[in-house]
Amino acid sequence: MTSIANSRGLEVRSEDISTEKTILLVEDSPDDQLLIRRALTKHNLLNPVQVVSDGQEALDYLFGAGSYADRDASQVPTLILLDLKLPKIDGLEVLQRIRADERTKLLRVVILTSSKEEQDMLKSYSLGASSCVRKPVEFTEFAEAIRKIGLYWLVLNESPPTPRDSDT
Repeated sequence: MTSIANSRGLEVRSEDISTEKTILLVEDSPDDQLLIRRALTKHNLLNPVQVVSDGQEALDYLFGAGSYADRDASQVPTLILLDLKLPKIDGLEVLQRIRADERTKLLRVVILTSSKEEQDMLKSYSLGASSCVRKPVEFTEFAEAIRKIGLYWLVLNESPPTPRDSDT
């Protein structure tokens, strides 16, 4: 068995690498992608981040389709940060498809949106969003919001247990 240092400098056995708490960032704005990644790094939330830029790419990543056909779809992210206003397939439809599939229905999905539309929030929660956060305009506020999201969902919150094959 091989041991390596992960991004936090902690020793990780090679068999444990796939269990790192990965974040799937679904965001079409390169500026917001950069801000979110910087905010995570600034607050030492050094989890692996997979970035996709549209709703179709998010679904392909999650279900191992399209350009992600070779990816092991059983390795799901610990947290999905999902923008609502996305090209190809919007965030609400992505959320609906995540919740409709047995493999992904329990994933933690945090909606990040700049929308002030109450209907967007209401629809997000009705489709099963774990949380909804409005993107602040100021970087310091935005960074603090990302810090709190990361601290809660990646450190404090317990993930649902993964069903074992014998349980299904």
